[in-house]
Amino acid sequence: MRFRIASAALALLAAPAAAQSVRAGIEAWQKGEHAAAVAVWTPLAAKGDADAAFNLGQAYRLGKGVPIDLGRAHQYLEQAARKGHVDAAATLGILLFQNGNRTGAMRWIKVSANGGEPRSQLLYGVALYNGDGIAADPVSGYAYVSRSAAQGLASAKETLADMDAAMPHEQRIKGLAMAKAMVAARQSTPPVAKTSSPPALVPKKVGPSSPAVLASGAWRIQLGAFGQRATAEALFAKVRGKVGARQAYYVASGKVVRLQVGPYASRAAATAACAALGGQACFAVAAR
Repeated sequence: MRFRIASAALALLAAPAAAQSVRAGIEAWQKGEHAAAVAVWTPLAAKGDADAAFNLGQAYRLGKGVPIDLGRAHQYLEQAARKGHVDAAATLGILLFQNGNRTGAMRWIKVSANGGEPRSQLLYGVALYNGDGIAADPVSGYAYVSRSAAQGLASAKETLADMDAAMPHEQRIKGLAMAKAMVAARQSTPPVAKTSSPPALVPKKVGPSSPAVLASGAWRIQLGAFGQRATAEALFAKVRGKVGARQAYYVASGKVVRLQVGPYASRAAATAACAALGGQACFAVAAR
């Protein structure tokens, strides 16, 4: 049995304790003065401030206050992530995932998960369980999902319940013991850097997809049900750049039209595609 890689939402909380100068940039950003915010953060990032580098990475990723430049976004996010900025590691991991670099993505998602970020813990745990892009390790996967669920993430609780039903009791006991050891190790290690977040930056298209390849498989992702086909078509136009060679399926169901995209080779591949769509409502379905 395989489980879904939960969507790793990128909407982030406002920074509670950023340095005053970084805060000034955040306040400018919240007013819509994006260029002014970038001007505040740039010299701070040059001096090694992790929060400023993270914010700049988001600005270059979204094209707010500066032109979209994924290379510079990656540079700033990695700068912050290397200083222990958990949100930067999570954002960088998902950025790499969206662009087809699963190996690089899992490296940073693991860093974020080990830093205590619950969404990353769920994503990394499910990847471990399924063996998606990394060697399969169900016990470790259970441990990471347990940690995420313990922090109250609803999708982690649901995934953990599915794992409870599918895994042998002995494996689950080992996973819980591993989770406790992870918590103890984290509590004994002092934080290495600030991990406060910038304004709530809504994820958007992050750049061109990997070269198109002929897609096949018996799975799709469903993005919603609509009263008019035109609405479904408009939504597909918005996400087209994030789904590579996949096509839209407009499935009539009574008075509504369901927008499905695919095909994907497996449920895991479909749910990973959902994760790459950020905050877009999405779930895997079997093609009929």
